Parts: sequence; structure tokens; C-alpha cells
Amino acid sequence: MSETLSPARSRMRLTSELGAQFWNDSCAPNELAEAVASGAVGATSNPVIVFTAVKQDPATSTALIDRLLADHPEEGEEEIAWRLIEEMGRRAAALLEPVFRETGGERGFLSMQVNPKLYRSAARMEEHARRLAAVAPNVAIKVPATPPGIGAGAALVASGINVNATVSFTLPQALAVAEAFEAAIDRAVAAGHEPRRLHPYVTLMVGRLDDHLQRVLSKESVSIDPGYLHWAGIAVFKKARRIFRERGYRSTLLAAAYRHHLHWSQLIGAGVVLSMPYAWWKQFEASDIDVRPTLDEPVEPRIVDALYAKFADFRRAYDEDGLRPQEFVHYGATIHTLNQFIAGYHDLLAVVRERMLR
Repeated sequence: MSETLSPARSRMRLTSELGAQFWNDSCAPNELAEAVASGAVGATSNPVIVFTAVKQDPATSTALIDRLLADHPEEGEEEIAWRLIEEMGRRAAALLEPVFRETGGERGFLSMQVNPKLYRSAARMEEHARRLAAVAPNVAIKVPATPPGIGAGAALVASGINVNATVSFTLPQALAVAEAFEAAIDRAVAAGHEPRRLHPYVTLMVGRLDDHLQRVLSKESVSIDPGYLHWAGIAVFKKARRIFRERGYRSTLLAAAYRHHLHWSQLIGAGVVLSMPYAWWKQFEASDIDVRPTLDEPVEPRIVDALYAKFADFRRAYDEDGLRPQEFVHYGATIHTLNQFIAGYHDLLAVVRERMLR
């Protein structure tokens, strides 16, 4: 068992000292404030996260929704919902603003997601992104890692807006985003934007890849040690990190969608972001797991070989050419996640509608 750590030497702070940025995967004010006090240097938001935050603190959120409805009596539920998302984003960005200021704009970002319903249109995502980017100077925009989203993201980066490519699970997606962002960074610098303020992020939703293979396992009755599935997203992330380093990509890999401690304890190392939900990082803090650099340690070959042999969708996620760009949106994890994000958005609309019709 590892030693008991003081708050000043907490597991999250040790994680940061070993080079990994710790983000709180929520914009809920109380959670984010505690995360920042524990060493978090970033956070995320999307309609599902906002819906969850609203349900967790109904008194505060109801008062805010009612004020927005009173101030904008002719607006519909979608306009009010986005005003709510923007206001919660503004408050979260303010909590991160000291980090942003102290690091000269290198850290302290809040990622805000464009409307998930716009995933087919690069132009509409870019338009919405520019509105969200105006919420605060330390906002990064989340777009899906599909061809329209990558196109919108590259245009935003080229104009000096930081972007976080999400709805991303596979090595082909990560590499396509990184290549597009490399060209976009060059365009931004040529246009006069300061290089050290350009911080594009490439998310790999490690737990959602595991989830997807679990659904395949249940549907197809694959014979494999079920514990191996805990390593699928980790294996893809570690391979992506190695390639990013070899090719000198300037985007930062970000791990998201946590399901167990391996998604933290096996990805600790320099140059990555670990975006952890509040409940998960609190569990990690309270654990007796040693904090050590693990990012460059390979996943056991027998595990990777078994996953590769048993799951075509792992091969698609793990091989550089496993998916063509036009296949990104049709990958099983993408379909499941987009459906979930859009459903969560409609859940948020329902909350607004309930107050509107009271």
C-alpha cells in the first residue's frame, strides 16, 4: 500500500508533477472550484454535462432559467437553453481564469461543445463555435472528429481559436485531426497569431471505445477475457501518443470518458491531458494506487493481440488506416455517442420547456 499523502501532495497534484494536465470533466461550479483547488487546469462542458449540473443543483439552475425567460420573453426553448449553457460556461471559465492568466494563456481552458445536432454541417458548426468562443477568452471549442467537424475545427484554429476535437475513439480519427490542425496552426501563425496561445486538443474517449467493444462482445458472443476490454482505449491512446511524439504534432492528446482507474493510472506522463469526471478523480484521490509515470509503458502484447484477433472494430481503432475519414461518422462508438449527446441536449430542452410552461 502506498503512503498517505497530504493535500499538498495529493494524487492529482502528483499526476500533474509527472507532466499530465488534470482537467475536471464538468463545469458544475462547486465541483470545478474544488478541482481547481486540487490542481485542475481545465474543464469541459457540453449539453449533457450542463443537464447533469442542472439536475444536481435545481435551485440555482431554476432561478437562472427563470431569469433568462423573464429577460427574453419572445425566445424559444433552444435560444434559452443556449443562453443557459453560455452563462454556465462563463461562470466556469471565470473559475479557470486565474490559471489562464498565470500561465500566459497556456492552460486554464474550458471546452464548450457546439450544438451536437449540427454534426453534418461544417459551416453551421463554425458559426456556432464563433459565438461560443466569445463567451470568454479561455474557451476552447469542441467539435466532433468527423470530416465536417474536422473541417470546422481547422478553420477555427487557423483563425486563432482553440479547438478540442471530441466524439473521437480511434487512431485514424486522432491522426486525421492532428494533420488538419498542423496545417491550421501554420496558417494561424502566418496570419499573426501568437504560437504559444494556440493549444488544439485531440480527444480520445478511451472508455467509450471500451464500451463499444463491450456491446460488440454481448451481441456477437466473442470469446475473450472480459478484463482485456479495459485496455482497448488505453492501447489506442498509448499508440497515438507515441506517433504524436514521433511526428512532432503540436496538438495535445486528451483522454476522456473514464470507466475505471486504469484510464488514469496507465496514462500518467508528460504532454497529455487527463479529463476526469469529479466522482472519478475523487475516488482516485482516496485510493492507495501509486502515482508513477506509465504513459510510455506498452500494454501487454498478449492483451493487444487478443483484442486485435477478436474484434474487427478494435483493428479499425488501432490501425493507422483502420478507418477512412468518410467512415468516422459510421463507426459504432460515434453513432452511440452522437445519439447520446443529442438525446442529452433534448433532455436539457425539456427542463427549459418545463419552466417556460409553468
